[in-house]
Amino acid sequence: MKILITGGGGFVGSNLVRSLESKSTDFEIIVIDDFSFGFKKNLENTKAKIFEGSILDDDLLSGAAEGCSAIVHLAARTSVPRSVADPISTHLINATGTMKVLELTKKLKNAQLIVASSSSVYGATPELPKIENLPTRPLSPYAASKLATEAYSLAWAHCYNLPVLAFRFFNIFGPQQPPHHTYAAAIPTFLSAAFQNNPLPIFGDGNQTRDFTYVDSVTEIIISAIENKTSYPEPVNLAFGSQTSILELIKEIEKILGRNLPVNHLPPRVGDITHSYADNKILQMLFPDVKATKLSKGIEETIAWFEKERPWEDSP
Repeated sequence: MKILITGGGGFVGSNLVRSLESKSTDFEIIVIDDFSFGFKKNLENTKAKIFEGSILDDDLLSGAAEGCSAIVHLAARTSVPRSVADPISTHLINATGTMKVLELTKKLKNAQLIVASSSSVYGATPELPKIENLPTRPLSPYAASKLATEAYSLAWAHCYNLPVLAFRFFNIFGPQQPPHHTYAAAIPTFLSAAFQNNPLPIFGDGNQTRDFTYVDSVTEIIISAIENKTSYPEPVNLAFGSQTSILELIKEIEKILGRNLPVNHLPPRVGDITHSYADNKILQMLFPDVKATKLSKGIEETIAWFEKERPWEDSP
């Protein structure tokens, strides 16, 4: 089975490559990535065939997808703050790029498409937990572009009879998540600071909550979706309904590291939401056998990777 992963050199993509290879030798894995946010190092010692370049390059994308029976579309310009700083690039890669992937999928013979949306689409909608049928009220260009990603994908599924599955990712974490750029996610940022004996930066009071999801649970669900050619006519939350505050997260890290960690409170960031956790009834219906990795276990494994790889020393 030939599978194309857009953005396969990134955090989730490279973990998916390795999970697919450990699952079966029958998967032929193709990656397209311009490595603007992903890293070639993430794909070392894998058998993935790499097409280096942008998903906006029609010829390159078409060549990468030739003969594929599944496409996992992860390529994106990620991060809320990054999108606020550069909204046009975010739109081009996330929205226009998705449309190019959709148009390509139409040309393939009955290929399945799995796309990554984001919990950020809920935005200013205050209700908890986040149920898929809640109104979407994006608070950032990134969130708006991800809403476009899922809306285009599900519209193409309806109009052109494509098997599409649109996941709303929540706060995924784990090994190979980069810690060293301005817009890094919370857990790698905190671990990078901790290993360098620097204060952990907290935007706001730290009482904001997130539904942290370990990357292995995400890749397990994606692989199950590929194997069973799962599709669904609406977006699907990919998270397990936990609610952890930033301060609680830091306490968990302190417990595992066995020491107190200094913090530095900074002003809240524009576009960030206050509270988020998922209703996962649809996910459980579609994937009843997949269980969440406990937050503590996921952090332990991420810390072990940090200790081995020392990613804070890599150049941005």
